[in-house]
Amino acid sequence: MIAFVSGPVAALAPDSAVVEVGGIGIAVQCTPGTLAALRMGRPARLATSLVVREDSLTLYGFADDDERGTFELLQTASGVGPRLAQAMLAVHTPDALRRAIATGDEKALTAVPGIGKRGAQKLLLELKDRLGAPLGTGTGTGAPAVTGWREQLHAALIGLGYATREADEAVAAVAPQDEAAEGTPQVGALLKAALQTLNRAR
Repeated sequence: MIAFVSGPVAALAPDSAVVEVGGIGIAVQCTPGTLAALRMGRPARLATSLVVREDSLTLYGFADDDERGTFELLQTASGVGPRLAQAMLAVHTPDALRRAIATGDEKALTAVPGIGKRGAQKLLLELKDRLGAPLGTGTGTGAPAVTGWREQLHAALIGLGYATREADEAVAAVAPQDEAAEGTPQVGALLKAALQTLNRAR
């Protein structure tokens, strides 16, 4: 088991980072929120979880041990693989997920791409006694999160090497998608749309 990777960030992409460890570039799948905190050439330390399949070895990276632990616990529910678990953490913090499960907040779970109403109900039942009680006191979801997602999107673009002005314009360009979306904004989809906008402008 690779518990964490530590070293300078060698490359950043919309859904992954490459961290140089002992002269070797380790590719790590990350959520947009985790990627937003990384900077090219700067040292980083990511908690990791290695997912082994017959035809692949995929390393998932997280900002801290709580995120990694939540990622692994989510996969104990039937039908939840690493990609869906990561999508859940892209939309909600670990504490927001714990709060959603503890309060039976079906709407919060259906805000995650790939989870429908029936799937949310099933997850509420299966995860109720696994994730534990929320640790913080914040609301976790709702309108105040929109500003946070915009800031994450902006920070992710800066981390990918775009100028502040370009990031500002890209965030403004995808804002209509943000406003049209129901529930929590999907920062991963917005980041891809922002990158398409920037590529067209160049």
